Amino acid sequence: MLSLVTARIRDAYIRKPLVVEGTLDVVSVCRRMAEHKLTFVLVRDGERLGMFTTTDLLHALAGARDVHELPVRDCARFDLITVEPDADLFEALWLMVRHRVHRLVVVEGGAVLGVLGQLDLVSLVANHSHIVAVQIDDATSVADLKVAAQRIDEMVALLHEGGIKIERITRLVSELNTRLFAKLWQLVAPPELVAHSCLLVMGSEGRGEQILKTDQDNALLLRDGIDVDGIEAVAARFSEGLAELGYPPCPGGIMVTNPLWRQTVSGFRATLRDWVFGADPDGPMRLAIFFDAACVAGDPKLLEAARQHLQNILVDNDAFLARFAAAADQFGEGSSWWSWLTTRRDEQVLDLKKLGTFPIVHGVRAFALKHRVVAVGTAERIRELVSLGVIDEPLARDLVDALHFMMSLKLNHQLRERRLGQAPSNLVRPSELGTLEREPLQDALAIIKRFRAHLRQQFRLDAL
Repeated sequence: MLSLVTARIRDAYIRKPLVVEGTLDVVSVCRRMAEHKLTFVLVRDGERLGMFTTTDLLHALAGARDVHELPVRDCARFDLITVEPDADLFEALWLMVRHRVHRLVVVEGGAVLGVLGQLDLVSLVANHSHIVAVQIDDATSVADLKVAAQRIDEMVALLHEGGIKIERITRLVSELNTRLFAKLWQLVAPPELVAHSCLLVMGSEGRGEQILKTDQDNALLLRDGIDVDGIEAVAARFSEGLAELGYPPCPGGIMVTNPLWRQTVSGFRATLRDWVFGADPDGPMRLAIFFDAACVAGDPKLLEAARQHLQNILVDNDAFLARFAAAADQFGEGSSWWSWLTTRRDEQVLDLKKLGTFPIVHGVRAFALKHRVVAVGTAERIRELVSLGVIDEPLARDLVDALHFMMSLKLNHQLRERRLGQAPSNLVRPSELGTLEREPLQDALAIIKRFRAHLRQQFRLDAL
């Protein structure tokens, strides 16, 4: 009911109309409806505008005339109910009930913007995410996807303010983002490239732990022997499209526009070997980024082949695994974080990623890499590590709670920054935290400290 009172019709999903001439026969109209997966069309007959639906088709079939020769204007309805886009949704619902119709024609300044259906109206009230999913699936341009991407951000704020658990928000956002990336790729890439490649998202997006938009982290695996003309231009259009959707380019160049992250499977196998056995100091972290990859479009078997190769070359390679795990300890806890929380000194800042989520995510990632865990999400990896006896259940439960608390705290902080017109960041001043945030934060940091000690012991990091 709150949605009906506060939301406007333009906030709902307004379907773009398919307009046909009234002289067209019913069978031809039905073919067009099937091609566009529609249950209705608008019918133009001179100055009149009407609508033909599947219900009207049933009436036409029950009539005496041959539908192959029956003009659609003879069975369309021209008593359309119109509404302005700035009218509230409650008025739309009232109009549907009063006139006993399932669709309203949305008109602005004499121009038809589209059609609002009863199902779309109910879906907006019941489930905002359904509207976004339909918008993504029906998008025919980057501009269409941009509207859907903005709705995802709005939905995140609504769900978080409504008290929905952070893990449920991330699960929903991850699914919508996957659809978003896949649709953009289909819009810019030729079908041959889509079929013979695997588009990857990595980092928090790959793990399904991304909430608000951050830098692009993506890659493209190509089937061996595939040769697509202009692939560099396709990659550039994809990156530009993501930027339009609100994902800025990655400062480290971890994008499909970088040849390092756009290779054939055989070429990428060689790159993985170099990251493991070579002297590149960035090798372990690049490997960490790839280890969190998820396929969003194309052939997932290409990713599986690269993963299997990685597992093969890591057998009995404890030295590399220790070097890999050591990254979780690269951001020192410092001796002052406790005093920061207790003294409320305004000049001190706490990095919620470096001291919070990263040690958990990367430490668990190191254990997963060592024990050949196939799950990608951190919580899922923790559950598999428990089943393998690598992490005990009490620590696992604490780690998941600490991770989700840190993610929720970071989202709360970033939404607050966004409301103030500031760029979302990971830096928070303890003096800005309330009591109900500060005390759980102390507990979470203590859990992370305990996990770091466990990590150092298991990988013998003190000996490095």
